Amino acid sequence: MDNSGQNKHNVVDMTQHVSNTGFSPIAQVEAYWEALRGTRLMPSRAEIDPRGIEQALEYSFIVERIAPGIARLRIAGSHLSDLMGMEVRGMPLTSFITPGSRRQVSDTLEEVFETPAACTLHLHSEEASGMPALDARMLLLPLKSDLGDVSRLLGVLIAVGDPGRSPRRFDVVRSSLRPIVNGAATPVVKTGSKVPEPEKPALRKPAAATQEKRKEREPAGFAEPRAAFRTETPRKDAPYLRLVKSDD
Repeated sequence: MDNSGQNKHNVVDMTQHVSNTGFSPIAQVEAYWEALRGTRLMPSRAEIDPRGIEQALEYSFIVERIAPGIARLRIAGSHLSDLMGMEVRGMPLTSFITPGSRRQVSDTLEEVFETPAACTLHLHSEEASGMPALDARMLLLPLKSDLGDVSRLLGVLIAVGDPGRSPRRFDVVRSSLRPIVNGAATPVVKTGSKVPEPEKPALRKPAAATQEKRKEREPAGFAEPRAAFRTETPRKDAPYLRLVKSDD
């Protein structure tokens, strides 16, 4: 049958779809982490159960912060060992990163620990002899240690395609940092803003006539009211004749 006249617009390229589904373990681990933390900032390292991320174990890892910008792998899945061609436990996380991007990853690690924040890194490894080009993604999620400090990370690293000859190292193409907040809303107070004082009830001014009477009635300062002065008894009240009796 001749299909030369078939509409070529009916052909759908599935390459991008395959690439996106290859990163699905990242979404699984992030959903597990979110379910554990609930309304808290983050879960603790002791809460991580491998059975909860069973489908993503080969891509998952846990790192410990040992110095500013330096995190060492404590647990790592088999996919990470395949990329490096060796056992990676005990190695710095930046071992998977090219020298030109390691400073950026170190700064990102500090932001994840200190903010705290979740971060997704988009990575790429250039093609070389026996090494096909690879696209990869890395997810970093903070955890509390048994002491309560933020010094652990739950992570995922996935490279889609045949890794070829190892070791494989990646450049950072872009990163997405998402600060973490508690489930309960916290009121925001702007620094330097003045809190308005409650309005005082307005005082009603007395009428002018009332003020004048008050001035006449009230003494100034601590003085008492002045009594009316009378010079003598009025004559109409005094008797006209006065009887003086003497027994002498």
